[in-house]
This record gives sequence, structure tokens and C-alpha cells, in this order.
Amino acid sequence: MLFSNPFKARMPLLSEALPGREMPVWEGAPHGVLGTPTMGPFADNLEEIHLGLGCFWGAERLFWKLDGVFTTAVGYAGGFTPNPTYEEVCSGRTGHTEVVMVVYDPSQISLGRILKTFFEEHDPTQGYRQGNDFGTQYRSAIFTTSDAQLDLARRVAADYGAALAGRGLGEITTEIGPAGPFYYAEDYHQQYLHKVPNGYCGLKGTGVVCAG
Repeated sequence: MLFSNPFKARMPLLSEALPGREMPVWEGAPHGVLGTPTMGPFADNLEEIHLGLGCFWGAERLFWKLDGVFTTAVGYAGGFTPNPTYEEVCSGRTGHTEVVMVVYDPSQISLGRILKTFFEEHDPTQGYRQGNDFGTQYRSAIFTTSDAQLDLARRVAADYGAALAGRGLGEITTEIGPAGPFYYAEDYHQQYLHKVPNGYCGLKGTGVVCAG
């Protein structure tokens, strides 16, 4: 068997999930590039969304470069285990996927623009993998913090799915739903490609344009 860990290819049941811990694995710090806070509460004029598109190292850099984004941080979402470690997430027994928390000013950048970057910069048809990265923690996901975000994410996904189909590509497997708890990842993951400019980034889009 190529992959001996069954949790790389399926989500764990709640009864199979690791217990986690009460204390976060990171206490927070200013953003390494933007200098803004990475932990809330954030100002009322800002909105927040959590995006999973494979390994979060390269994914985070995509969004901190966008004008109108106030801050970003990487973490874990969509699973069961509270305050998991990276190693626990990689085991597949937390149910989480790697995500980027994007906090943005909607008066300066639209959610449509953010979703355009999201869909174009990875392959949202791959299920529990992204390129050479295999496992449930690499699944594509959009976790929203408002009904308006959720409605737009579903519309953009439907439109992009049609565009992908028109190019003979598979169906979108992106998980879309309201955000649950976001657990910050460890310090060394935060703004990783700022700290390690030549570090790993396995993201690769399909080449299909997203209208956003």
C-alpha cells in the first residue's frame, strides 16, 4: 500500500480525533511583513475569511501581497482537535485543513478579488491533496464569517466550476461553509516565505481564469 496511514485519504470520525489541548500553540506577534496585529479583535470595518488551498506557506504570501489586506496568519480549521500541533494535523487525525486567515478592508479590496486569487492559484479539483502534497490537511476550503461571504463564495465556485468544466477539468472539491474555530499554527509557520524566501511552495493553478 502506497500510503499506510488511512487518515491521509479519509476524514477521521470524532471518536478517532486526537484530544488536543487547552492552550494555543502560538501566543501571537505582529505580522512579519505588514507589521499589523495577527490576533483580534479587529476593527469593525474589517472582515475575516479562512482559506485552505494546500500548504499554507505559499498560500499566505499570496494574500499578504494584495492591497487592502490588513493582516494574514496561518492555522488549522475545519476539524475536531482543539489547538493542534502541526505534527498532529499532518497525522490526519485532527480533521483540520491548513488555512490562511485573511483579514481585509472591503472598502479597499473586494471579496471577489480575494476569491479570484484563491481559485486561480491552486487546483480546487484535487480532493485530499494539492500537487505532491497528499492528505486531508491539504484539501481546498473556504470558511466564511458572514452570510454574504458564504453566498458569494458559493456563486464564484459555481461559476469557476463551469469554467473548469469548459476546459475539460474535474469538478470542484472545495469545502465551503461557515467558519468554525481557527487555531493559529506555530510561530515558525507564520509568514514562512518571508523568513525563508526560497522555502517550499507547491502551489500550482489550473491556468483557468476566475471572474471573481
